[in-house]
Amino acid sequence: MPIYEYRSSQPPGCPHCQTTFEVMQSMASSPLETCPECSGPVEKVFSTTALHGTGSTGDVLSNKNLAAKGFTKYQKAGDGHYERVAGSGGPQVIQK
Repeated sequence: MPIYEYRSSQPPGCPHCQTTFEVMQSMASSPLETCPECSGPVEKVFSTTALHGTGSTGDVLSNKNLAAKGFTKYQKAGDGHYERVAGSGGPQVIQK
């Protein structure tokens, strides 16, 4: 289940909602409208997502793994010159 962040929509709010607080909710659940502690109005805060893959970041972003997942990766090979190092889609070289 995803974790959503909320904060008071009418500061200052109580100690619980004056800064952001987290709630684990189903994606089908309606957003909270009130603070669970003080019943004051709250709003959902947009935040970054956490993506988890298997293996280390180096393994997930390796050229071999990217190509296997259908991605194409280019690497800078000079001023305005990029060469394809993973994948089969797109041109072999991109130049400015």
